[in-house]
Amino acid sequence: MKVLAITSVKNEGAVLLEWLAHHRKAGFTDFLVFSNDCEDGTDLMLDRLQDLGWVTHLRNPGPWREGPQWAALKTADRHPLVRGADWLLFLDVDEFVNIHAGDHTVGALLHALPDATAITLTWRMFGNAGVVQMSDHPVTETFVQAAPAVLWWPWRAVMFKTLFRNDGTYRKLGVHRPRSPDRARLDGAQWFDGSGRPLGDAFRTSRVFSDYGRDNGALVQLNHYALGSMEGFIVKCDRGRANRAEGDFDAGYWIERNFCAVEDRSISALDSSAIRHELLADPILSELHQKAVRWRHERFTQLMREERWRALFSRLLLCQPTRVLTPEDARLVWQHAVTSQK
Repeated sequence: MKVLAITSVKNEGAVLLEWLAHHRKAGFTDFLVFSNDCEDGTDLMLDRLQDLGWVTHLRNPGPWREGPQWAALKTADRHPLVRGADWLLFLDVDEFVNIHAGDHTVGALLHALPDATAITLTWRMFGNAGVVQMSDHPVTETFVQAAPAVLWWPWRAVMFKTLFRNDGTYRKLGVHRPRSPDRARLDGAQWFDGSGRPLGDAFRTSRVFSDYGRDNGALVQLNHYALGSMEGFIVKCDRGRANRAEGDFDAGYWIERNFCAVEDRSISALDSSAIRHELLADPILSELHQKAVRWRHERFTQLMREERWRALFSRLLLCQPTRVLTPEDARLVWQHAVTSQK
């Protein structure tokens, strides 16, 4: 069974090897990686990984009409790896698939949901927890404070990525879900959430976020390390968003994701450290990794010479972890959202 992970990266060399090692251990057999405008050597690292047989790397230079991520997806639609895969998942390198079923692999997840043709991997937001400085330490071990398993608001914090069977029901990849369905095949599409709950028709065609308070990730969750350290977040803001040409990271983005309500170390049940050490044992990869780590520190220092970045950094230092809203609190927002749509 071929399980393909697809991603698009820019200046992610400091975290790339951890992400790759984790998902190889989780049962992903192939990786199609696009890179654009890398200043930290991520593209050179991917070239080396391709030489070693770990990934397929495609450069994705601009300009792009809809941003680098959508350009990558359109190219991927035509790629032989996509056409030959049994299961597909598009995800970012700050997202880690965390499978609780069986031996914590994709195979175990599919065994638990044998009728599924698509599984929504709902985000579990992992907050900053007061970490200020960047460090060359695994992301999954550094950030262990997260949102509760069930979150009632904001809707952006319960979005999902979709692991789906490549059976022709959907003809195009999307950022959060497959697109361009074959209407004649939709009746056979069986969507389930990370709790193993069958999903309704809206998920087959359009939904990109889970039902509030329903998916507790009993079988699978998608650990989303959207923030990282405060210093790292500043560098991320400078990089910009992957799915559009210009970025819009700000303090509001931080507040909607900085959940530190509970400790969650469940991802440690899948130990990928041996694979990570194997990758770092390659002298070329090791040197490129260290250069990428140094680049991040140097870039942060450069950015802090500008008032706008110093101002944002100071706001992060001032912020407390985000309060988890109760269902009653969330309804104060829902009622106005319903009214505005009438």
